[in-house]
Amino acid sequence: MLVNRHDPVIDANLAIALDALLTENSVTRAAARLHTSPAAMSRTLARLRRILQDPLLVRAGQTMVPTPRAQALREEAAAVVRSLGALLSPGAGVDPAALNSTFTLQAADLVGAALTPRLLDLAQREAPGVSFRLRAEELEAGSALRDGRIDLEIGAIDHVDPETQVEELVSLRMVAAVRSGHHLTEEPVTPARFAAARHVAVSRRGRFTGPIDAALAAQDLRRRVGVVLPSHLAAMTLAARSDFVCLVPAALPGAAPSPLTDDATRLGLRLLDIPLPLPTLTIGMAWHPRHTADGAHRWLRGAVRRALRATGEGSRVGDGKELDRDL
Repeated sequence: MLVNRHDPVIDANLAIALDALLTENSVTRAAARLHTSPAAMSRTLARLRRILQDPLLVRAGQTMVPTPRAQALREEAAAVVRSLGALLSPGAGVDPAALNSTFTLQAADLVGAALTPRLLDLAQREAPGVSFRLRAEELEAGSALRDGRIDLEIGAIDHVDPETQVEELVSLRMVAAVRSGHHLTEEPVTPARFAAARHVAVSRRGRFTGPIDAALAAQDLRRRVGVVLPSHLAAMTLAARSDFVCLVPAALPGAAPSPLTDDATRLGLRLLDIPLPLPTLTIGMAWHPRHTADGAHRWLRGAVRRALRATGEGSRVGDGKELDRDL
């Protein structure tokens, strides 16, 4: 054993120095190998001799030869240095194909609906042993990330938690979604015509108002919200079957189409630009810093990033007109 019971405090540098000395059988060469001076290496050899109670290297003419104890320690010292190198080196990359994990994600229904098919496709191709558990926005994300109940939060990150890591993924703007044949599609949309329509709002907390109401109030306009629903998908379904107007996130001008509008497309909704100065909506992901360097979690974040930034065919909303895309 390298550790002597009478001198239990030994730093890792001693093991590295011992390995160099026993490999080179020379104080000068061992010093050059470790980029130190021969004098410093000579002092280290003296310390090792005291700890191990053995001369280790002795003079034999113009060279130094190892003692029997040194020869017995040579392989052990090399193994210790290899172990130290593995212990203190950066974590090796994870092979996604070898993963066998379940990740818990928390996301709004619209984000989850857009994300899940692409995420499952990526997992099937790259990490078939991975499965996902999606939760609605039911938990306080900061504490849930901290205690491990969720691995990743995806959506509009609105909690301020100093320890949480946040990455912005896409910036969107809100557009109006209406059924085919809705009266808003017959003429250009003005703030007054938009405000006069029947509206469905989406709020987990049951709120009737939001940023769009502040923008309308600045023009002395007010909309009437007939119903508040907790789900964007439910609001879009209602809009597809009635004259209610709902809001959905769409890509900013000049950006690729947002996958978050895919469900609106499948429901046959028409997307109309809202002629009001509205704040952009940022979709991001948040995680606890203990997962930052974890290989499996890095794959997860990369997969979410690619899934939400996926592009598709179609045109953009603009100039108060209907989308050019044939919905």
